Amino acid sequence: MISMLGILVKEFTDFKNLTIENCPRPEMGPRQVRIKVQAAGVSFATSLVVAGRYQRKPPLPFIPGTECSGYVIDIGSDVTDMQIGDRVCAVLDWGGQAEEAVAHSSNVFKIPDRLPFNEAICFTNSYLTSYAALVWPHLLQVKERQFVLVHGAAGGVGIAAIEISKIKGATVIATVGSEDKRKIALEHGADFTINYNDGGFREQVLELTNNLGANIVYDPVGGDVFLESLRCIAPEGKIMPVGFAAGSIQQIPANILLVKNITVVGLNLGYYFGWSPIDMREYFSEQMKESMAELFKWQTAGLIKPRVSHCFSIQQFQEAMETVLSRKALGRVALVFDEEAKRLKIS
Repeated sequence: MISMLGILVKEFTDFKNLTIENCPRPEMGPRQVRIKVQAAGVSFATSLVVAGRYQRKPPLPFIPGTECSGYVIDIGSDVTDMQIGDRVCAVLDWGGQAEEAVAHSSNVFKIPDRLPFNEAICFTNSYLTSYAALVWPHLLQVKERQFVLVHGAAGGVGIAAIEISKIKGATVIATVGSEDKRKIALEHGADFTINYNDGGFREQVLELTNNLGANIVYDPVGGDVFLESLRCIAPEGKIMPVGFAAGSIQQIPANILLVKNITVVGLNLGYYFGWSPIDMREYFSEQMKESMAELFKWQTAGLIKPRVSHCFSIQQFQEAMETVLSRKALGRVALVFDEEAKRLKIS
């Protein structure tokens, strides 16, 4: 049996308890693609999956990791739009944190020739989430001259939200938690920054918007940040809870929604990748590939600049997750393999 190195989850536990093992290569179906992994994403959500605290639990044992990039090394009999040797990034059900991974072809995207593999992992999660949230017509649909309030602005989805909002002609107010993060938000295009550790952000947002408030709020933090956002959102504004990095899930006060005509929108990107009880990935495949194609077009034109603050070898996987959980990451964190590890001089 051919084996490969991978991080193996034998029981639901803390990420720090996992080990690297020789694992059997994943089997491949007719609509699937085998990828020689060059980079894999490490995220807070990964820690929840490993601990069994995510809404979707893979069958044990499994290899974690829902995003990777690399070379196509084998294709299923029903795959017609991929070739061996293609440079791709992919969304996976699980299995990304290993030397090889298998993905459904609907969730595999060819990447530009000059896009580094470690940066490519930013697109399947951070950029596509922010693109769907801000561009798709049934969600926030940012427009020119709107004020967009982006929380957690130095994180992966926050950086993506800043850049996409600027492409669409909006004015971006970014909230951050440190001076280093303020600099990053400004580097990626934020017009204004607010350090929420200095005593909240409501008054400053109202001042910057001539007391009208933000038209759109993009919130991966949640908790009290979401509730304060409702106090500085414009009438007829839209707000999206993208995640709950603060650790608490807010209860939305319906009376404020009613008084200010506010729209709250939700986005579960996993639904479009087949992570719901009814697998819809093939139905939405064209929509997802068109969205990714526009993101790659913007990246090639230099309009968006993916930020990976830390790269680690697979042997350093525990340090990689600790970097995420301790909020030291200023952008994304990646595990890198093979040629990409050599390029970055990581062993």
